[in-house]
Amino acid sequence: QVQLAESGGGLVQAGGSLRLSCAASGRTFSSYAMGWFRQAPGKEREFVAAISASGSSTYYRDSVRGRFTVSRDNARNTVYLQMNSLKPEDTAVYYCNADISFRRVGVPTTFETWGQGTQVTVSS
Repeated sequence: QVQLAESGGGLVQAGGSLRLSCAASGRTFSSYAMGWFRQAPGKEREFVAAISASGSSTYYRDSVRGRFTVSRDNARNTVYLQMNSLKPEDTAVYYCNADISFRRVGVPTTFETWGQGTQVTVSS
């Protein structure tokens, strides 16, 4: 099992940037693909980005591709989400999660438990 803690959220103006971090505990972090998700008020949780266990492969939802970059540092047990050119519609609580399957890690219903997330608010 991997325990996860998200951080790095905040209030930023449209066009600005934030970098989110997801710190994992456990010696097997490098075996897990990682996903980032978000949930805006009144909306379903949605997939944002995923990265394979080695970090060699990534994929993104269409609305963030080209603006967001997911990366990981397996030596630090941490995955990052660099968010640039932020828009008000990116406002949400952002979560990370882990799964052995790179395909499955991008599906929110894969997971039964979630961390507290980190709030990102983009003002117009």
